Amino acid sequence: MDAPIHWLSTLHRWLLPWRCLLCGDAGANGIDLCVDCAAELPRNTHCCQRCALPLPVAAPLCGRCQRKPPPWDAAWTPFRYAWPLDRLETRFKFSRDLAAGRVLATVWQREQHPADLPQLIIPVPLHRKRLRERGYNQALELAKPLAHALDVSCRPDLLQRVRHTDAQTGLDAVERRRNLRNAFLLREGESLPMHIAVLDDVFTTGATLAECVRVLKRAGVARVDVWALARAPISGR
Repeated sequence: MDAPIHWLSTLHRWLLPWRCLLCGDAGANGIDLCVDCAAELPRNTHCCQRCALPLPVAAPLCGRCQRKPPPWDAAWTPFRYAWPLDRLETRFKFSRDLAAGRVLATVWQREQHPADLPQLIIPVPLHRKRLRERGYNQALELAKPLAHALDVSCRPDLLQRVRHTDAQTGLDAVERRRNLRNAFLLREGESLPMHIAVLDDVFTTGATLAECVRVLKRAGVARVDVWALARAPISGR
């Protein structure tokens, strides 16, 4: 470790020691999460390689992807949306707990990333009304440090949410697709690379990600992957 970085880390521990956001014990490894709670984070090690749906045994395609392939080309979601990650995500997304967001961004950066990295990362945008209500875009706050760590460009301005939609929570898959129809618009006059990843915080049915992917594919992007911090153990495409 470089001397200035080591000195700053030591100063941080002395003035503001790391403290686990889940249990209150001392944090570890430069993060506000203790060793035990970090070990409980539910990793999505057995899943569908196409949609990242958690499965008892890993498989190239789950049953739903076999019946109806999704519009994206590959998915990367290193965690399952379960305890205790879901607690941190709820605090980050709905309680304006940016400390929880920093923990989530850091643990994501430390996971093994796909070998074939995209040329560009686009976080799922929020409508300006929702952005005013929440104060920040949780997908963008996760995308920026991850893109920096992977040395991949991040462009939050390319995709715009032009239609305000109802919250997706509580809607089934069909209602989610209907809710998102024509909600996203690509910025005009931009030259797009051939490989892009669309990033969100939580992947539930995939309706939001799928709509973003369709917009990019219609614009001529050859490969679009979907990335999310966590995958909910349900699928309803």
